[in-house]
Amino acid sequence: MPLDRGWLLAHIPHQGGMCLLDQIETWDSEHIRCTASSHRDPDNPLRAHGRLGAVCGIEYAAQAMAAHGGLLAAADSAPRSGYLASVRGVELHVARLDDIAADLSVAAERLSGDDNLILYGFSVSAGERVLLSGRAIVVLDAAKLGSPG
Repeated sequence: MPLDRGWLLAHIPHQGGMCLLDQIETWDSEHIRCTASSHRDPDNPLRAHGRLGAVCGIEYAAQAMAAHGGLLAAADSAPRSGYLASVRGVELHVARLDDIAADLSVAAERLSGDDNLILYGFSVSAGERVLLSGRAIVVLDAAKLGSPG
């Protein structure tokens, strides 16, 4: 059953216009797929010089990863803020997103990780066309990195 924008606003740290996703279509312990229409919004906060560059799709993917973390968290726990530590292997197949007429499909797959450091693969598509893809490392608690135990 899809989860709407209200669920997203309650479970990820991105609020107001910075919440770029419309809903979660499907998810399981390793995958999530969301939809978004905000790439066409002239007031999208990521727009610069009247356009939304394709690289901004990484933020859409990051929000899908945050939603995935919220779905996997215990029901009584507060949402954890994660940080993109790196992105790798990013392939941009278009120059911009704001001229894409269709809604975006934002997919992320948890490839590996633990309770603090997670590797995701991601893609942003419109219909059957992949617009961008790559991998991202998400850190949930930077203070734990490099410290024993």
